[in-house]
Amino acid sequence: MSPLKPSRRPRPSGAQTGFLMAVASMSTVQLGSALTVPLFGQLSALGTAGLRLGWAGVLLLILVRPRRRDFTHRDLLACIVLGAATAGMMLFFMLALAYLPLGTASALEFLGPLAVSLYGPGHGRRVWTASAAIGVVLLTEPWHGGLDPLGAVYALAAAACWAAYILLTQRVGDRVTGLKGLAVSMPIAGVLGMLIAAPAVSAHVTWPALWAMLALAALSPVLPFALEFLALRRLTTSAFGTLMSLEPAIAMLIGLLVLGQ
Repeated sequence: MSPLKPSRRPRPSGAQTGFLMAVASMSTVQLGSALTVPLFGQLSALGTAGLRLGWAGVLLLILVRPRRRDFTHRDLLACIVLGAATAGMMLFFMLALAYLPLGTASALEFLGPLAVSLYGPGHGRRVWTASAAIGVVLLTEPWHGGLDPLGAVYALAAAACWAAYILLTQRVGDRVTGLKGLAVSMPIAGVLGMLIAAPAVSAHVTWPALWAMLALAALSPVLPFALEFLALRRLTTSAFGTLMSLEPAIAMLIGLLVLGQ
């Protein structure tokens, strides 16, 4: 009689793996944002965003080392536009955090993925989208009049950049193997971020702050953006946008635990 073989655990499907990657991405990006807020007093919101993008670009270039022959001219153009969208998303969101709590800023920024999710077919997805939109209203509570107008404008600009980021990330991810597309778009985002943030950074940066931003860049955006890049190969843009409805809740939890908001 043959001994019983241990049962193998079934491997998660592509969609399940994409779901887990997206949740891990949302958690790390919000944790990175929360840990960055205390540095605003020294480096400003623009300075912290610029340094994180700059370090992220350097790290991805070193780790992935993309080569010119891996890209067509259209692929490179898409990576450049993706880099600009990435820079805008990060810079505008950091500026929003200077005026709004983490949960509120994330709820408004989520309107970008929410708009993307509307493109998906099916009644069920529209129900989830409507529910998420109601959740955004409940989180921001605009009827109380406590929403800072400038912070809201920055968060909505970040939302528009996030919508473009989702669409472009899937396009680049489908055409370029591995993380090579991200390794081109992120350095472009880093250059743009540093150019914009240079006046705020040059006068106040210190070596301890510089190394702290390197660690934060590895936590976010390198890790979460890589996870999103891979997740969008396993999920449709509309499904991914709907899944992002979890992010404002994650942001509120991390804001409570890390920032006491």
